[in-house]
Amino acid sequence: MQLPQNAFKRAILEGRQQIGLWCSLPGSYAAEALAGAGYDWMLLDTEHSPGDPLTILAQLQAVAPYPVTPIVRPASNDAVLIKRLLDFGAQTLLIPYVQNAAEARAAVSAMRYPPEGIRGVSGVTRATAFGRVANYGKRAHEELCLLVQIETQEALDNLEEIAAVEGVDGVFIGPADLAASLGCIGEPANPKVVSAIEDGIRRIRACGKPAGILTPDTAFAKRCMEWGTTFTSVGVDATILARSAEALLKQFRG
Repeated sequence: MQLPQNAFKRAILEGRQQIGLWCSLPGSYAAEALAGAGYDWMLLDTEHSPGDPLTILAQLQAVAPYPVTPIVRPASNDAVLIKRLLDFGAQTLLIPYVQNAAEARAAVSAMRYPPEGIRGVSGVTRATAFGRVANYGKRAHEELCLLVQIETQEALDNLEEIAAVEGVDGVFIGPADLAASLGCIGEPANPKVVSAIEDGIRRIRACGKPAGILTPDTAFAKRCMEWGTTFTSVGVDATILARSAEALLKQFRG
């Protein structure tokens, strides 16, 4: 059995826009319902959701038959969490709260087997098709994709050093935490925040790395794409569910 190809990694490295959807609902049933919607990628979250590694496993299994790339966000830049998610079969990870090049290098190390990294070795995992993928240990890094999330002023200050770390495949701007870091919590449309995001995207692109972002604001998502984002998440499942339910009720109650 051959190592599965990472279509998302190839697409962003070739500069092809990838439209994504954020999935904060931890159930596999909801993930499967969304997997067939036609998005290029879906983010399975465990940082700001009730999800954990075991719920991620069920979600990965549920979305596997669909032509969408699952990206997993661990709760933190933790080598043990990263190891487990990779063993479960996740090929693309978004690591939150990366502040500097040292933290980016730590994420790269957690993604790779020795001698290049510290990922623990197990020959019978879902990632290896339970031992059926030929030369998985030697080739896994070819199809793994590491995205790092910058979401503070400190991270912006270190952006070029973070992007330059070998093994970082893309840089994602987290607008909510960035707004808080800039003293504008809950104000993602504040001109100060918007300016920082625009500058950040342009700097990421100048480093030769794909840039990404999450925003449910359709107009702003399009602006970010014009500025240069290559992987752009345009909605959150829980938000879509809550707001759509409210809008439906409003038609009947005024």
